[in-house]
Amino acid sequence: MFDLKGKVAFITGAGRGIGREIGLNLARAGAVVAVTDIADTVFETAKEAQKYRNESIAVKCDVSNLEEVTNAQKHVLDKLKKVDILINNAGIYPQKPFLQITVDDWNKVMSINLFGTFYFTKAFVPGMVERRYGKIVNITSISGPAVVYPNLVHYSSSKAAISGFTKALALEMATLGINVNAVAPGAIDVGNMPVGEETLTQIVQAIPMGHMGKPIDVANLVAFLVSDEANYITGQTIIIDGGYSLP
Repeated sequence: MFDLKGKVAFITGAGRGIGREIGLNLARAGAVVAVTDIADTVFETAKEAQKYRNESIAVKCDVSNLEEVTNAQKHVLDKLKKVDILINNAGIYPQKPFLQITVDDWNKVMSINLFGTFYFTKAFVPGMVERRYGKIVNITSISGPAVVYPNLVHYSSSKAAISGFTKALALEMATLGINVNAVAPGAIDVGNMPVGEETLTQIVQAIPMGHMGKPIDVANLVAFLVSDEANYITGQTIIIDGGYSLP
């Protein structure tokens, strides 16, 4: 287990799935966590995290709403005074053929997946720069940066943009004590896969390791990237997909 004692971590999209597991894993590693989500289940995540670090808190927030982001930032800094670790995880995964995608569909995906990442990074990076310490991990996907799938043009575009954002930001932050990386999961079993049983079987058969990943697999990689053991890693998008995207 990596030692994150004394650190404060902020995780978006932490009401369930990968985000929830990241929040709990960082709490287990010693970090005080602030978790946010648009769903009330985020309060359950915080309650669970408090078993490890009593100061952990939750705040409801729509990451695509700048006013709510600003309010969440103020609340967290008032309560916890700083944020050392930022995990931009919140995102949606709508499926629709390109010819049916509307401008509203496109804007919604970009607002949540891409703008949400930008908003919270803008919110907490100044404090990291002031302290000359920070760890940022953006959760992207293999869809966009590594492979592509049908009916996911808007989603894949947003995730590819996050990888570009990660690399460019890492360059600017490299001399300021801030590491910026991205994690690109493949098929992760979060309990509600938005595909049919036949498609799910095909996905698993295409994974060299023969099974989908679990949220803890992603959470363990994130814990490494925000630890001091990863101090010399920045600007990378690290794929975690059981070998699915191998040539």
